Amino acid sequence: MDTIKISQEVLTLPEKLPVLPLREVIIFPHTVAPLVVGRPGTLAAVERAKKSNDFIALIVQKDPLIEEPTSSDLYRVGVLGRVAQVMKLPNGLAKVLIEGIERLKVIRYRKEHGIIKATIELLTDETVETQQIEAARRHLMSLFKEYVSLNRQIPDEISMALDQIENSRRLCDFVTMHLSRSLKEKQRYLEATDTYRLLVRLSSEINREIEILTLEQNIEGKVKEKITKSQRNYFLQEQLRAIKKELGEDSDEDLSDVLDYQRKIRKAKLPKEARVKAEEELGRLENTPMMSPEATVIRTYLDWLIGVPWHKSTRDNRDIEAASKILDEDHYGLEKPKERILEHLAVLATARKIRGPILCLVGPPGVGKTSLGKSIARALNREFVRCSLGGVRDEAEIRGHRRTYIGSLPGRIIQLMKKAGTVNPVFLLDEVDKMSVDFRGDPSSALLEVLDPEQNHAFNDHYLEVDYDLSQVLFVTTANTRDNIPWPLQDRMEIIELPGYLHQEKFEIAKRFLIPRQTTETGLTNKLIQITGNSVHRIIERYTREAGVRELERCIAKIMRKSARELMAQKSRKKAICVNVATATRMLGVEKYLEHAIDGIDRVGAAVGLAWTQTGGDLLLIEAETMKGKGKLTLTGHLGDVMQESARAALTAIRSRAAKIGFDGGDFLKQEVHIHLPEGAVKKDGPSAGITLATTLASAFSGRAIRGDIAMTGEITLRGDVLQIGGLREKLMAAVRAGVKTVIIPEKNRRELAEVPLAVRKPLNIITVNNIDEVLDLVLHPRKTKVKRPRKTESRSRAIIN
Repeated sequence: MDTIKISQEVLTLPEKLPVLPLREVIIFPHTVAPLVVGRPGTLAAVERAKKSNDFIALIVQKDPLIEEPTSSDLYRVGVLGRVAQVMKLPNGLAKVLIEGIERLKVIRYRKEHGIIKATIELLTDETVETQQIEAARRHLMSLFKEYVSLNRQIPDEISMALDQIENSRRLCDFVTMHLSRSLKEKQRYLEATDTYRLLVRLSSEINREIEILTLEQNIEGKVKEKITKSQRNYFLQEQLRAIKKELGEDSDEDLSDVLDYQRKIRKAKLPKEARVKAEEELGRLENTPMMSPEATVIRTYLDWLIGVPWHKSTRDNRDIEAASKILDEDHYGLEKPKERILEHLAVLATARKIRGPILCLVGPPGVGKTSLGKSIARALNREFVRCSLGGVRDEAEIRGHRRTYIGSLPGRIIQLMKKAGTVNPVFLLDEVDKMSVDFRGDPSSALLEVLDPEQNHAFNDHYLEVDYDLSQVLFVTTANTRDNIPWPLQDRMEIIELPGYLHQEKFEIAKRFLIPRQTTETGLTNKLIQITGNSVHRIIERYTREAGVRELERCIAKIMRKSARELMAQKSRKKAICVNVATATRMLGVEKYLEHAIDGIDRVGAAVGLAWTQTGGDLLLIEAETMKGKGKLTLTGHLGDVMQESARAALTAIRSRAAKIGFDGGDFLKQEVHIHLPEGAVKKDGPSAGITLATTLASAFSGRAIRGDIAMTGEITLRGDVLQIGGLREKLMAAVRAGVKTVIIPEKNRRELAEVPLAVRKPLNIITVNNIDEVLDLVLHPRKTKVKRPRKTESRSRAIIN
């Protein structure tokens, strides 16, 4: 057993010491520290130490978050401690006063009766005080005293205690204890055995801390000097103001500023509430020193309050024919929104004054929603302002910040009204379906007041703090899809659907708008380049597959750029470049799309459906395969929950018609069915693929081929009824683009065909159905081999089992 001398008394250490795991604290030799302990194992270790000469091993945990540490969670070097005092607390914890005595090294840990015990050996300091060590010790002491004088968190008494330490190792422990370092670094210093290297390393650390503290004091001194100077200037200005008041003299600058604001308030013809608020703030400004920060805040507020238009408006263009001509000049097609604007003009001509309507243009990207807002403003002879709401997630973006915040401003509504300069602009709220919600609020809820005709006559911005009339504003919002717009917001708007363009419409847009615009932007003229109609048709068919015309414009721009380069390379060229089909193909490269998206080949277990997407309609190929198994249904292709449920409903509807279709319904229990929709990276959802899924399953089970020249869409029920679907126009347009000749749709959608353009309906043979049986009779080929029909009793028994 080891012995240790404490206060002239030689004490014997027990063979095994109880271990006190330390969290977020380290106790060094020759120091006394209070600890609050509460873990059962720790309390037991303290009680055990009281029975063994009060000795205990103080070992730091590697991870302080571990509640029940094991030997692997503890370091191997610690400090021999002695429990000086234990005081039990009412809450079950204990306050322990512990004295660190000497460093120790753990040879082995062992757990006995819930207490970790350690076999140790003492690491006595055997450093020989050489001249080199003495020099390093004095240097460290000098640096540490300077560090204490700069660091306000360390009391000056520490410097006095430092003079009492003569041992180099004790000095290192003392400095490390007061150094602001992590627990892991302090443990590394505790484990160090080379005293000279430790002295040098600590000197380097202290030197670095002194540099940082010196920089902090310099920065603090500059800030304090600036504040003191500002306070001094303010005090002198107040004295000067009081002296001038006693002499009956007012500052010309202050007086002119106040008079200027009084003149602006009278000229703005503010409503009563706004005028009272402006005069109140002007009174505050008059009694506030012009150089104070508060005066700047008041002036900024008055500038906004006066700068917002309160009465100024533009006279609407009530000539319906002229407005119609302007709308047609800017956009081809888009009959519904144009008709709605002309209706507004007609009512305005008769009623003279009406509340501004709130229109919501919903359609795929590139169909002209944003540009239509500008065209509406031009047709009505109104100012136009645009606010992009994509990604907005803070309510203050709409309503503004309160003036209590530094740098606060009105919301976007008031800011853009000031930019418009009139009370009746066309206000475009772009991408209203792409707002977000987070902890700062819901901007869509703030828009409810803006877009409600019953409330927006008294819109209250948090910054202005007075009601502002938005009832004369013509609000136009845009969105790609209705699903992402909150229902309360939809309820306040008149939604106008903008479907994708037809092939002929794209051709007309290219000839009337896109080609002239790109010709001008590239600096070319009609004398230098000519694009044939056939080449435009080829670009639309083979290089674009979209609802709008953005990709088409990019293709035309690419042709213009390449043509400009060819003209510059051949400066002597006298003839204009004629872009025909061959030239367009050479300039644009390999064709991206085939002439027809379907090959028309009849296949077993493969059907063509029609889908709606945010960019318009598209074809949807569905495949199904059967194999031996145990009645499992596998669905792949990134399908949403609704489409997966539709597939299960289709399977049930087909199994219930097994005998009629031509297969044994009980065979499903001996087979596995795999349904796949290609293009797995694209998410697919919705119920409208129900009859396509059912047809694919019927073909896969019966072996009967599906006609490859037919596309279909419709929701299916368990009884096989075909229900109504949405996006009919876009789906039929996709069928026309893909070269489909026959399309099957629900009977309940028949009435919507009247709204589908004749150019879409004419090339299609549209068949309406009420039940899946009608679909199967139309698309499934007869079996080449005779199918064995099950007896009625067999069919009934299998139905019961299934």
